[in-house]
Amino acid sequence: MNHPLPILMLPVATQRYSCHGCGNCCRDFTVQLREADLAKLTAQGWEEKIGQPVTTVFRGRTYLKQRADGGCVFLMEDGLCRIHKDYGFTEKPIACQLFPFVLIPDDVRTHIGISFACQSVRENKGAELRTHLREVDRMSFSLPETRATTYSAMLADTLSAKEGELDALRMTLDRFLAREDVVMRDRFDGLAWMVASLGRAQLAEVRASRFRELITMLASALPGELEHLPLDRALEKQMRLLRQATYARLEDVQVNEAMSVGRWRTVLRQLLASRAFTRGVGRAPSVARGLLDGCEFAAIAAIPTLSESPDREAIDALYARYARATLLGNRAWGAGYYGWSAVRGLQAMVLNIACSAWLARALAATRHHEHATLEDVRDALGRIDRHAGRAPWLGSVGERLRMEYFRLDDGLRRITRESI
Repeated sequence: MNHPLPILMLPVATQRYSCHGCGNCCRDFTVQLREADLAKLTAQGWEEKIGQPVTTVFRGRTYLKQRADGGCVFLMEDGLCRIHKDYGFTEKPIACQLFPFVLIPDDVRTHIGISFACQSVRENKGAELRTHLREVDRMSFSLPETRATTYSAMLADTLSAKEGELDALRMTLDRFLAREDVVMRDRFDGLAWMVASLGRAQLAEVRASRFRELITMLASALPGELEHLPLDRALEKQMRLLRQATYARLEDVQVNEAMSVGRWRTVLRQLLASRAFTRGVGRAPSVARGLLDGCEFAAIAAIPTLSESPDREAIDALYARYARATLLGNRAWGAGYYGWSAVRGLQAMVLNIACSAWLARALAATRHHEHATLEDVRDALGRIDRHAGRAPWLGSVGERLRMEYFRLDDGLRRITRESI
């Protein structure tokens, strides 16, 4: 790679991050290894030191081995990494070094995004992001594909973006999301309305400067326009698909578990759990290591929307940071989201927010809270964002069909208002 792309740190001044050593990422992620990682582990002699293999091969790929509880084999009792302790930060696998940062190239630069699967990111604890730029830049050269030009993202499914259109879309939405005079429900209802409006627009007839005029006009109409566009409650089928989409974002089969249970039993269990979420009757099945602990779906439906939570202002600030970081970190479309077009990727971002809001209410019911708390929302958002852009099934034809249905009957707006 002779001419690496310039690298851009996530420009969200309100977002901070430093690692606080909680160890959650070491308990909750499956780490795929590159050849350079394997060479380091071999040179460090871990198999001889701890008397067991430290990697496992599953479906042709090599991963760090996990203990029976899902934790990394290198995770110590104090929550720290044994590789880090014995050899230093730079000798860990590159995926472990980079988390929670995400490197996403486009045709002119590499964006540094950030994952809200990290507890410190969600809690907004630590240093300004710009202080991490030099270190992330160093790590990026172990991932050369992230500093090379990728394909240009599409504006819509069959429509290539013209120069400046995606940047204009990104910045216009960001300015709306950052407005302090808009309440939470209107903020995300407005986002859903703008995304749905773009999905209906004949964008082939509105290009370049006219496209910028269109999105500026849509944003300037908010939130006042929402008063003239009242909605009935979400349709039952829309709620079924919302629960189904939430399950798809929670599914988290660990490598050691899949190997011990077997592929077909794993698939059957996933199918039955997905059907249970779709029906939404009785007890919720066990997901994500007992996250909902058999909570009744009726109890989840009884939890008020997030706008009625005593923590609504803090919840609003969290979601605004998440949406802005997703947009400005290039995680909403293109290389950051399964190669999807901007319009389709924005629809998925709204759906991810709606899924996390539903899950927050589910966690509140599980924990016997009267309202969803900030803690419930943080935990829910972390579970939903951990798969965004990296779980193949969320970029599948089935997910696209689900998105197509939500485009009908104001589906995105309805499911968003139903939970937020």
